[in-house]
Amino acid sequence: MTETNTPAAQRSEPGHVCGESEEYLDVCDENGNPTGETVPRETAHKDGILHRTAHVWVIRRVNGTVQVLLQKRSQQKDSFPGRYDTSSAGHVPAGSQPLDSALRELEEELGIIADREQLHPAGQFRIRYDETFHGKLFRDNEVTEVYVYSDPVETDSLTLQESEVEEVRWFDLREVIDATAAGSTFFCAPSKGLEVLERYLEKEARTEK
Repeated sequence: MTETNTPAAQRSEPGHVCGESEEYLDVCDENGNPTGETVPRETAHKDGILHRTAHVWVIRRVNGTVQVLLQKRSQQKDSFPGRYDTSSAGHVPAGSQPLDSALRELEEELGIIADREQLHPAGQFRIRYDETFHGKLFRDNEVTEVYVYSDPVETDSLTLQESEVEEVRWFDLREVIDATAAGSTFFCAPSKGLEVLERYLEKEARTEK
């Protein structure tokens, strides 16, 4: 486990998922293609309706070792509170595209303002589970688009979204993969997402030779 960085500055989440501005999601098929139907986010997780999300892995290399920046989920989160997760992740709102959502979430959650070409497509995977959090059943059913961000990041200068992220920390990628495979409850980063990242890095390494 490597260095810990608690936020020097935090900001509140914009109020776009409540009241009349409740967030709607596109219902999608198994390939992540919208079906034309939309559903409120709360309903998607109550009934386990298939929808889209976008994940970003922020990575760096230290003495030849790949490290990933993980966020510690806020205790307010409706799933896996207080556990270390993917660098940045979020739902794709109805009518939006995964890349646009990835860029927005990266800025909102971590304060990283990236250009489209700085997010490298890595692949797609499925998430499906039923878990109970805060005494309430949470059904997740997602098609997730994965992106990699490898530009330099100074954690002390990040602006974390208070309602989403408690802190961020760099971890050796191998540590996260092994701990997740062993069932560690310290992390909640999806194993299939880690597999997508591994394949991306392996392909990148072959290309560089």
